[in-house]
Amino acid sequence: MRAPAAATAAFLVVAVPVLAVTACGSSSSTASTAILGSSLQQDCTNVADVLSDGPDPGADSVGYAQAQVLPLRQLTISDPALRRDVLALADAYQAYSTGKGVGGAAAAAQVTKAGNAVNSICSGSVAS
Repeated sequence: MRAPAAATAAFLVVAVPVLAVTACGSSSSTASTAILGSSLQQDCTNVADVLSDGPDPGADSVGYAQAQVLPLRQLTISDPALRRDVLALADAYQAYSTGKGVGGAAAAAQVTKAGNAVNSICSGSVAS
């Protein structure tokens, strides 16, 4: 019983900051655009928009993960590195939801790692 609770807690460590940042990050700043470039900034905004949709991760972490997989896979992303990392995030959410959160720390760690990779490209505008 402890493993699912630990996995859910670890998942929420990633999912809640993603939602918090995306809720605040809907309007793009001039500084972010200048740093990232308009095409990459638009890609990051699109990823953030997808991650801001779906069930509340605090109430339903597995449902949240399931809700992200298809929209993330359907995004058209021009930056190859970001595209790779977004697909890795979709894969991590898929693994987490397939295990119904029971996959424990390994599945949650995949989500964290993939979220951090997307964040590193988007300069903190998607996940924190």
